[in-house]
Amino acid sequence: MRGIISEKLKDFIDQVNVTAKETKKNGVKLTPELVRENLNKLAVFIGQGPEIKHVQDAMFIVEGANSHNIAVRIYSPAPEQSLPVVLHYHGGGHMCGSIDLYDAVSRKIAKAGNCIVIAVEYRLAPEFPYPKGVHDCQYALEHFKDLLTEVQYNEQLIIAGDSAGGAICTTLSSNNLTNQMVKIDKQILIYPSVDYSLNHKSIDENGTGFLLEKDKISWYFERYFQTKKAREELSPLYMPMNQKLPKTLIFIAGCDPLRDEGIAYKDALINNDVNVEYHMFDDLIHAYMLLDSLVESECRQTYQLIGEFIKA
Repeated sequence: MRGIISEKLKDFIDQVNVTAKETKKNGVKLTPELVRENLNKLAVFIGQGPEIKHVQDAMFIVEGANSHNIAVRIYSPAPEQSLPVVLHYHGGGHMCGSIDLYDAVSRKIAKAGNCIVIAVEYRLAPEFPYPKGVHDCQYALEHFKDLLTEVQYNEQLIIAGDSAGGAICTTLSSNNLTNQMVKIDKQILIYPSVDYSLNHKSIDENGTGFLLEKDKISWYFERYFQTKKAREELSPLYMPMNQKLPKTLIFIAGCDPLRDEGIAYKDALINNDVNVEYHMFDDLIHAYMLLDSLVESECRQTYQLIGEFIKA
């Protein structure tokens, strides 16, 4: 069933839809540069994050045949305390987003959870298609301790991400089920993308008029997956699952085209005896965490629940 949007978002969505209609009328074609620019415009709604005692820019240096660097930003509200570590993978359809755009989000997670947050600047499509970004996030998962030289930390490891960041988290969770080098204790998923086949009903029910649209999702995936592998095979929803998957917190938006796949992933975890905490915001849209000033109370509640989940 198509969602009914919050009154708080109606003016914003009306303006977005008018702009989208004009863009199509004028024959403007999507490009990576354009979608990145448009996502960055949401920064005005995110606002400033809280002051955090320790904020440090750092770098993984990946050596070998495909040598490159992975920038990260480390946040600790209490660098002298041994705190849990959250690896934060931003959203943006695997093509957009950055640790700068998500700076306020990382800060709010660090404060809410009294935890270290490491925001990872993984490589983006189409310049770096699947699985290069996932490989960067895996590298951070295996080597994050190398960069924590200026803060104290404990052994609790959490991964967190919204949208494409949620896709990365769920992919990593399945990929590391038998990896003795990695133990993920918890994962935090905010309106995650977990099924690249676009077969769920909400893709059509909520796929127009709610910011994230079906045709744009398809466009993102065509540039992310420059491979002949079946989309289902690459989708976290269909990857290996068992009771060893991390304890999971999931947030779903009722007016999101990705709503049903998030619910399906939650159900699959429960069927595999994974501990799951689940919250639905019926009248919110995809990317609501980037619209903090419009849905302030809902975002505040989300961060509160994230903080409680990290501390539990």
